[in-house]
Amino acid sequence: MLSIPGQPLLDKNALIGGCVRLPLRCDSERLRQEVERLPAPFWGTRGGRVGVHNPAEAVFLRGHAPAEGDLPIEEREALGHLPYTRELIEARIPAEPMRCLLAKLPGGAVIAPHMDRGAPYFNQTIRIHIPVITHDQMWMFCDGLSYRMHQGEVWALNNSTVHAVWNADAERPRTHLICDFLPSAPLLELLAAGERDLGRDEPAVREHLFGAARANVRA
Repeated sequence: MLSIPGQPLLDKNALIGGCVRLPLRCDSERLRQEVERLPAPFWGTRGGRVGVHNPAEAVFLRGHAPAEGDLPIEEREALGHLPYTRELIEARIPAEPMRCLLAKLPGGAVIAPHMDRGAPYFNQTIRIHIPVITHDQMWMFCDGLSYRMHQGEVWALNNSTVHAVWNADAERPRTHLICDFLPSAPLLELLAAGERDLGRDEPAVREHLFGAARANVRA
């Protein structure tokens, strides 16, 4: 689904800015253990994601990657193995879920700076990140600032502005639960109550990310 009929476009710069930490918590250990028990055959592909997302493995829990076409957003097989993840998606976040996936970024890898665009869907939904497995050398870059997202936290990310990811630890992977939600009054209230000043200007992170992007263009 590349557009949601009747759903208005959101001004995410005004609504979110860069990244907002929501006043929500999850059971990080329960989530981590559940995802680690997901049968291995679900992993090993990009789940249909292309371009800048090539470095990451993906397991779609709801819907499909946009590159696979205008397909319906429906539950996928993997979600049946993840009851606590389902609870987070369907009950803890007070809004209707759309596309949801697990994304695993290997050690040392970069998701190059980009904006999610090309379909109204991206401006009609709110992107939520929940760290499943992470560490202190992970950087989320968004709207010019760098953020550290910790396990147990729930974040909104403005994917309509320039954003990127750097796993600066060569040995340890990072896994996030990434879900898009339709805006609802309760979710907008959480956004309004969230913490907005957690980003930092990290020149080394910015230079690494944009340097990697320039190298890819030259290649």
